[in-house]
Amino acid sequence: MAKTKILFITHEMSPFLEISKISEITRQLPQAMQEKGFEIRILMPRFGNINERRNRLHEVIRLSGMNIVVDNNDNPLIIKVASLPAARMQVYFLDNEEYFQRKKVFRDENGKFFEDNNERSLFFCKGALETVKKLGWSPDVVHCHGWFTAMIPLYLKKVYQDDPTFKDVKVFYSLFNEDNDFGADTLTSKYGEMAAQEDVGAEDAAVYGSGSYADVYKGALTYTDIVVKADDNLNADVLKFVEEQNIRVFTPESIDDYEGYSTLYEEFASEEVEA
Repeated sequence: MAKTKILFITHEMSPFLEISKISEITRQLPQAMQEKGFEIRILMPRFGNINERRNRLHEVIRLSGMNIVVDNNDNPLIIKVASLPAARMQVYFLDNEEYFQRKKVFRDENGKFFEDNNERSLFFCKGALETVKKLGWSPDVVHCHGWFTAMIPLYLKKVYQDDPTFKDVKVFYSLFNEDNDFGADTLTSKYGEMAAQEDVGAEDAAVYGSGSYADVYKGALTYTDIVVKADDNLNADVLKFVEEQNIRVFTPESIDDYEGYSTLYEEFASEEVEA
């Protein structure tokens, strides 16, 4: 029997970038699943404060060279990889000089949310899925972590639904108690509008609403198969939406409830997609 394949997509992972609880979970969960016999891949952005030399990142020439269109502009995508020898895992990094080569991750030196975070997120989400296609590897489950991955579920369900690489894929989305102060005039409605320019219908993207923290998650969860409550004190508006939409929820018994995750991955990977 073929191994179940899980793709983890995140904006942070220990030891490369440690901002929140997400970095710990995305470091330990893939390793635990690999040890249970799953086949895994991990993708994240190569933010400018990730030290290439210390972490031994190097470019993967065969995967680099694509251009990703965001806001009607072509943006070159460079793919790098690093290994975690102790875990026998590789992590793929998506790089772009304009979007990621900054000393700060989401906010500038004055604490202001970068005005192009919407573009940066779209670039990463599109680039991640195109990279997986180029890898020639078809996941059974795509597990997203953090708001930066919010467009992945929409792309999978509306753009790549007939692509052989992602056909019948199940989407997991972990909710965390994140920095949810996007501020004024940041993502706004342009998040969905930009996605609709080249990729999806305006109606499909409209679920991302005003581009607020809650609306961005509501958009993502609209196209999600299962929500993981991976943290405490989650956004009440988002939780209410999950309940209203009757989206299936998984609440791990602990941060290392790997048996629970494993059982759920197997269950969803074996389910038939509804017609």
